[in-house]
Amino acid sequence: MSRSLLSLLPVLLLLLLLPPIGAFTSPTPNLRSSTSLRSKPLKLIITGAPASGKGTQCENLKVKYDLKHLSTGDMLREAVANGTPTGIKAKEYMDSGKLVPDTVVCGIISDSLSSCATGFLLDGFPRTSSQAETLNSLMHDNGLGSIDCVIYLDVNEESLVERVTGRRIDPETGNSYHVKFKPCTDPEVTQRLIQRSDDTEEKVKVRLQEFRANVDAVNGAYGDKVKTVDGNKSVEEVWEQIREIVDKV
Repeated sequence: MSRSLLSLLPVLLLLLLLPPIGAFTSPTPNLRSSTSLRSKPLKLIITGAPASGKGTQCENLKVKYDLKHLSTGDMLREAVANGTPTGIKAKEYMDSGKLVPDTVVCGIISDSLSSCATGFLLDGFPRTSSQAETLNSLMHDNGLGSIDCVIYLDVNEESLVERVTGRRIDPETGNSYHVKFKPCTDPEVTQRLIQRSDDTEEKVKVRLQEFRANVDAVNGAYGDKVKTVDGNKSVEEVWEQIREIVDKV
């Protein structure tokens, strides 16, 4: 063997020991969502009294876990604003602080479940044991199996009343503010803020009575799938509790 070839032997041996180019780890991080790593879509319920913080935590949940947010309150208010037959039926109950009849609410939920292939987050439903039974039937009919987890935000009544009565809504954007906890800083927006008709102290207490009368029955329908979260803590602390629960589902 010539001297030139002998001089190349160390280089050739080094090349043979190196891994293939494709084996190097890419610096690009794994951008897959939590849901894409699961074997099946998540089916969650978040429950709690009016102003317990469900709306805020729903935003976190739907983004992190790629869930379709099904809020019966939002759907009903949209129906009222559009003057649909369902909205007309619902308005009388909503204005008095009472629960909308099951036939109306369940119809809205039934129409929505068929488009939840990536998973869903039910907000404000079920509120009665009867609604829980209907939901189980609707999920079975749509081939969705059963609920994976129920997140229950537990907040004391004094805090709930303060949260509700101080809430203000921008009718143009739907954004929510609070006179104490989240005041609006834009003078133009502040001028158009409104208080929802069911956000008075008198009506929220009616809603709380309705909620307390049914919450045990609803939670009882899901047994150990119900996970209680201390909703009196900060938004960040509440989210941390929720994230730890859902990641274990």
